[in-house]
Amino acid sequence: MTERPSQILYPAVSIAIVALVLLVAEGGPAVMGSSLGVVAGFLAIAGLISLWHAKWQLLLTGISAHAAAFALIRALPDIAGKAGLGYWALVVAAWLTAWAFVQALSALRPRDPWLRRVVGVTIPFVFGLWILVLWEIAVRGFAVPFVLLPPPSVIWQKIIVSGPTLLADFRQTFLKAVLFGYFVGCLSGFVVAILADRVPFLRRGLLPVGNLVSALPIIGIAPIMVIWFGFDWPSKAAVVIVMTFFPMLVNTIAGLGATEAMERDLMRTYAAGYWKTLVKLRLPAALPFIFNALKINSTLALIGAIVAEFFGTPIVGMGFRISTEVGRMGIDMVWAEIAMAALAGSLFYGLVSLVERAATFWHPSFRA
Repeated sequence: MTERPSQILYPAVSIAIVALVLLVAEGGPAVMGSSLGVVAGFLAIAGLISLWHAKWQLLLTGISAHAAAFALIRALPDIAGKAGLGYWALVVAAWLTAWAFVQALSALRPRDPWLRRVVGVTIPFVFGLWILVLWEIAVRGFAVPFVLLPPPSVIWQKIIVSGPTLLADFRQTFLKAVLFGYFVGCLSGFVVAILADRVPFLRRGLLPVGNLVSALPIIGIAPIMVIWFGFDWPSKAAVVIVMTFFPMLVNTIAGLGATEAMERDLMRTYAAGYWKTLVKLRLPAALPFIFNALKINSTLALIGAIVAEFFGTPIVGMGFRISTEVGRMGIDMVWAEIAMAALAGSLFYGLVSLVERAATFWHPSFRA
């Protein structure tokens, strides 16, 4: 870790001192012994020590920032909608201290590969955690109506209470429509790309058609697919197939053309035919392009399936639940579905990225 302290600590310490002064002015000397007063003083002292001795920055900023987050959230029921300037100054100071903590964490260079992975996971985890903390504080502190934006705690409670419903929606939308449409769309796009590469006529004819179809709005395709394939998950899978087919087609064709003429000439000197050249040279070179399409399609598939459910579906599914709960003003359930969809999409994207790293470890982007 660097021996220089984070420059963000200077405003963090200054604002923490200002917050302490404002809290005392608003609540009197008793604030000094309250949790918010103790936290404000702790933030200022921890920041000053970190400025003098940078080696303590990681420990002190981590403890003080997260202790401040706990105290700020704990005080929300008493000050919701009527928080003073001292409270909001303390929020800013805690956020800046957390920023310094993440900077110190990112400066770590552990030699152990396992510890490097832990640090790599901890940094986005802390960043995401503080987004939720600030979201909770802003909504409750400013008394924002829950119908406009519910806080994360309310969304979490809804997820716990509505677990069976969310699981049924996840099974209908993701496990049936998304996965089936994703694999069929990507596989068919890959196969057609190989055929188009083999037959130049198909390449000249398919790419313009692909550009045309990929520009079609999903809200125009979805009702037609519902009419063709019915209200159950096959119509949503059909929408996913249409959305994922052409990104795979275009990226695979571009990847197959990524090899240089000298490399192809070398294969010809080895008496390698089209298929051997394809397997030994061109497909490995095209893998980064193919995985790029797979990662793009992992998010497009979920979006397509959810939007398609707005136009006709059984009484189950993420899109169905979102549309019906919006009509009933059940915004907490809408956000619970959004959270489930975001989690599923992120895990799916991460799984594809892991497979990509294992298959293209030789690529310069993955070289240590």
